[in-house]
Amino acid sequence: MINKIANFFKGAFEDMKESAKAQHEVDKANFAAAKAESKAQWEEAKAMANPEYTKKKMQAERDKQIDAAKKRIVKAQERIDNTKK
Repeated sequence: MINKIANFFKGAFEDMKESAKAQHEVDKANFAAAKAESKAQWEEAKAMANPEYTKKKMQAERDKQIDAAKKRIVKAQERIDNTKK
């Protein structure tokens, strides 16, 4: 009986140890991701001081919005065509 209890606690502590190791890996990965995101934000903020960078970024955003609008137009036209059949 005592042997069963000892084995139970031994297994439980080993599970906790493995869980702690796994959580540590998750924490390390999350910290590295936050650090990289922070650096990216900093680099973007520095780049915003450059007018050429700002122009390119704004133009890219406008192009993206135009593409999205064109896709919406195509889908709307398909819906119109389907209702006329």
